[in-house]
Amino acid sequence: MEARAVARGGHSNDHTRRITGPVNEDLAPAKVRNWGPFSIFNVWTSDVHSLWGYYLAASLFLFCGGFVNFIIAIGIGSLIIYALMNMVGYAGVKTGVPYPVLARASFGIWGANIPALVRAIVACFWYGAQTAAASGAIVALLIRSQWFADFNQGTHFLGHSGLEVICFVVIWALQLLIIQKGMETVRRFQDWGGPAVWVMMLILAIYLCIKAGTFAFTSDIPMDVLLEKTKDAGVPGTPGSWTSLFAVAAIWVTYFSAPISTSAISRATPRTRHRCARASSGALPVNLILFSLVAGVTTIAAFDVYGEVLLHPDQISAKFDSWFLAALAALTFAVATLGINVVANFVSPAFDFSNVFPRQIDFKKGGYIAALIALVLYPFAPWEGSAASFVNIIGATMGPIFGVMMVDYYLIRKGEVDVEALYRENGEFRFQGGWHVNAFIAAGIGAVFSSILPNFTSLLPSWWGVYG
Repeated sequence: MEARAVARGGHSNDHTRRITGPVNEDLAPAKVRNWGPFSIFNVWTSDVHSLWGYYLAASLFLFCGGFVNFIIAIGIGSLIIYALMNMVGYAGVKTGVPYPVLARASFGIWGANIPALVRAIVACFWYGAQTAAASGAIVALLIRSQWFADFNQGTHFLGHSGLEVICFVVIWALQLLIIQKGMETVRRFQDWGGPAVWVMMLILAIYLCIKAGTFAFTSDIPMDVLLEKTKDAGVPGTPGSWTSLFAVAAIWVTYFSAPISTSAISRATPRTRHRCARASSGALPVNLILFSLVAGVTTIAAFDVYGEVLLHPDQISAKFDSWFLAALAALTFAVATLGINVVANFVSPAFDFSNVFPRQIDFKKGGYIAALIALVLYPFAPWEGSAASFVNIIGATMGPIFGVMMVDYYLIRKGEVDVEALYRENGEFRFQGGWHVNAFIAAGIGAVFSSILPNFTSLLPSWWGVYG
């Protein structure tokens, strides 16, 4: 297929020429670059502030055994995430190409389809997990009504209650409506959806602190409760130990292993303002730490008020005396989760599937495929169970691919890639018949130690998988 492509470095100029290769209009270098600092800031706001993000943060809080330990561990992890996201984000700004196209530089013009499919499958898992979390918030609200509670208990199919299935399908369909008009709609949605959940999380924390009669930074959750809640997560050490803290930092990094591939978003930032865009992404560690702070305060207050560890915010809001406050919380959490799903788990696989079959699949069709896979996964719900274990498996899959791409871009190519060549079948990145064998060997060795040995054998210690 032929398509317009920009000259070296991602800039359009008077000397653009027609080139051949695996490309369509959606995969071509970005022409419209209107994602300013506020939009980029809200990408990370949406990425962080979701029900799954809260669930994981609250779960990790239990491993730390105290508030200071929690902030130290999350702070270390957040700084690592910031550094990694800036690395790939800068590559996207400079070249103007999405992740699967950038992968061609290291894996080959056809070989890039493998990392694209791996990330697409990971995103499909996350798409289902986040959709289930959002629908769970709505279910928690509806069962306050006796009729819905009876329906929820009396009707079951696909391994879930009838009410859960209906809410999942409704939330699943709403996300497709958001994406109908492309990336500009995504930008506008997350510009107001991201900040909304911040307001609701603060209301949730303040409400519980008032109800508890104190604002506590010190956890009084008994050690036996912490041990019971964390026993199956695969995190080494007892809550509060240094081994647990390092594991928490690693799991926090792993949680962002899929959205770390941010060139699909950063490519829409004007190159002349790339420093401003990078500075705005500094809000990521700030958002991560502050959001974790709120999650910790809320977890402590919820335990003081209700006498039990509640890790899901919809579980907390379901206990509110005020129906209005419970409804506001449920709707806000659902909207926030829609935001992260569209930005992180719809956009990414949409580009990835499009890259594999560029002539047949455009951006929207790629997104529909991802949504359909998530729907098919729902009866099996692979995201249920331990949050930490689920996240570890995801990160161990993405890590080797990300490592190879960044080593290739920064250490081997010194940050310089011929963008036009990324779209030529017989150009610089053809390597061995379109596949870069050395890159696959390197990624394969990484996968052996990050995924295969810790997950399928006993050759490595049980805690190894945490650092996959």
